Amino acid sequence: MSTNELQIVVTQGDETAILSLSGRVSVNSSPTLRNRLLAVLRSGESATVIVDFTKSPSVDCSGIATLIEGLKIARNHNVALRLTGLQGRLKNLFEVTGVLFLFEGSLHTTGSLTSKVL
Repeated sequence: MSTNELQIVVTQGDETAILSLSGRVSVNSSPTLRNRLLAVLRSGESATVIVDFTKSPSVDCSGIATLIEGLKIARNHNVALRLTGLQGRLKNLFEVTGVLFLFEGSLHTTGSLTSKVL
């Protein structure tokens, strides 16, 4: 997998889903992120959804727009949407733009987790 190709692994627990991203979130890959994120949010299976950026080196404005759209849908479905794994320039971008503030909150993962590659 090249660093430009986005891969999403969804780990589902009793009340928490984690979307672990690998690769760049760009105008080309944000539709894939949008589809996976909205499917998880709308499934009603998780009270908390966490997007993990530990293995994602960059996010462009389309990726940020996708996350904000996801946050709006999460709030409409009473689901907590959280971000984790932000570091370096990516974390700075989210802080400077005020996006990180929108997603602030504690992270709780409970129950057993299973993974599947989407």
